Amino acid sequence: MKGSMKPVKKKKTEEPELEPLCCCEYIDRNGEKNHVAACLCDCQDLDEGCDRWITCKSLQPETCERIMDTISDRLRIPWLRGAKKVNISIIPPLVLLPVFLHVASWHFLLGVVVLTSLPVLALWYYYLTHRRKEQTLFFLSLGLFSLGYMYYVFLQEVVPKGRVGPVQLAVLTCGLFLILLALYRAKKNPGYLNPASSDRALSSSQLELLNRKGQEKTKGFPGTDTSGSLNNRTAKDDPRGSSRMPAGSPTKAKEDWCAKCQLVRPARAWHCRICGICVRRMDHHCVWINSCVGESNHQAFILALLIFLLTSVYGITLTLDTICRDRSVFTALFYCPGVYANYSSALSFTCVWYSVIITAGMAYIFLIQLINISYNVTEREVQQALRQKTGRRLLCGLIVDTGQYNRAHL
Repeated sequence: MKGSMKPVKKKKTEEPELEPLCCCEYIDRNGEKNHVAACLCDCQDLDEGCDRWITCKSLQPETCERIMDTISDRLRIPWLRGAKKVNISIIPPLVLLPVFLHVASWHFLLGVVVLTSLPVLALWYYYLTHRRKEQTLFFLSLGLFSLGYMYYVFLQEVVPKGRVGPVQLAVLTCGLFLILLALYRAKKNPGYLNPASSDRALSSSQLELLNRKGQEKTKGFPGTDTSGSLNNRTAKDDPRGSSRMPAGSPTKAKEDWCAKCQLVRPARAWHCRICGICVRRMDHHCVWINSCVGESNHQAFILALLIFLLTSVYGITLTLDTICRDRSVFTALFYCPGVYANYSSALSFTCVWYSVIITAGMAYIFLIQLINISYNVTEREVQQALRQKTGRRLLCGLIVDTGQYNRAHL
């Protein structure tokens, strides 16, 4: 009877087809259909926060996080086949930068206060997001919008004065496009390590042993990062360096196992805790491009810095030569009488000082990069050597020689 019975085929339950979304509808984080027009409705956390603020009561950090999550989920723009989500971190630079620069143009003292507070606020936000290990588009938005807004002010306030010729304007415009092209190239894949494409196949027993040893080392070894990956890049005189990998492992002495990505990293590769992936010859995670700087995009990153510095200095020179005539660039930067007599020259002068501050910061990064390249070290290796106290400081700490890799061998 059992052999003659045919298995009964179960009918597949037909799933109801979802109705197409209109341009203002979207699926929220709870999986429910919502509408852009209802962005201010049914927000209990926001209502509770407003009530506590009105009654002068403190807000819990969890409540603030839920409010920010709700705002970021409901902040959308109408789009085809459903409203698209807008990253909330790109909005503050678009609104605050023009307001701050225009306020700084009203008076000299206001300019000093505003231009001093802007770097402080940027550093505070950087350390806030860096401590939480969160990706943010704030600095990428600030950089791109600063380029566009400085160019707009230059066209509106400086070019009409007649001191800038068409050739000079064309050179500045070409520099701007080259910056964007280099940034686009630097934003690409920095050299991510893909576990699926790794040619170092390990057995299951080796994987379990590596994971167990990696977890034990992360608990007690000070040279391991918080991502849980086992680091075996120690000084040459460390007797434990040769015993961190099991016998018979196909890895070399300068390779280590990443428990997060489940792969064997080659030498000088690191796991980025912000991107959540390993990068070949990782230098650092750059917030200005919202990506890592690694083996594949390091040259483009250096090129973008160089072009930006040359273009910025050239634009500053043209602007100061226009609003402060018959004075050298350095003198006009600190002494330009009558610059606040009209609003156009005051705004141009404020934008010049804002560009000087940004250019000085980028010049410092460019200098550090050149020094690291000359010593054949990456910024990640420098920070690791300073934490483990294996590096040698030179020139008042500006240069850090790790003494780990041959300077003449890349």
